[in-house]
Amino acid sequence: MPWIREIETEDAQGELKAVYDQLLASRGKVANILKVHSLNPGSMRTHLEMYMQLMFGRSRLSRGEREAIAVAVSSANECAYCVNHHAEALGRFEKDPARLAQLAADYSKVDDLSRRHRAILDYATRLTRTPGLVSERDIDGLREAGLSDEEILDVALVTAYFNFVNRIALGLGVTFSDDELKGYAEAAE
Repeated sequence: MPWIREIETEDAQGELKAVYDQLLASRGKVANILKVHSLNPGSMRTHLEMYMQLMFGRSRLSRGEREAIAVAVSSANECAYCVNHHAEALGRFEKDPARLAQLAADYSKVDDLSRRHRAILDYATRLTRTPGLVSERDIDGLREAGLSDEEILDVALVTAYFNFVNRIALGLGVTFSDDELKGYAEAAE
């Protein structure tokens, strides 16, 4: 239970009911990170639209790369809610459980990351931990690792999104259960 009141799906009316119905139809359940918005259905709808665009929309970043960013940023922020949710999703792309666990704990200790993958996660973590120190040299490093400007923009957007979401989860006490982590319908890409 979060630290603020929430409206349950069975008690929802109007705009909130419409958003809940959309989530249930497309994803099979309502994630706690969205449910915490229930007192402000407009923010829930906007949050969902941003999430769907950044994580499932057209991008040159793979879904696995986006989930890895989510995990690295959330780990840097010590957001157990998002680390667990997105490690579960990353597991669809990362089949080795030990490697997945190491990515979730500290990606920098994974020896066999590609140059591209490491550059993405290094940038995302730097932008998370020390945003004021990010410079054009960081962007040059991403280009040297083979990323296009479109991909660099998407890395920055996914990173910023997860910093936003981590602060909602941490700031409002959003929790997860094993049941909540599993069983979401996969969104169409």
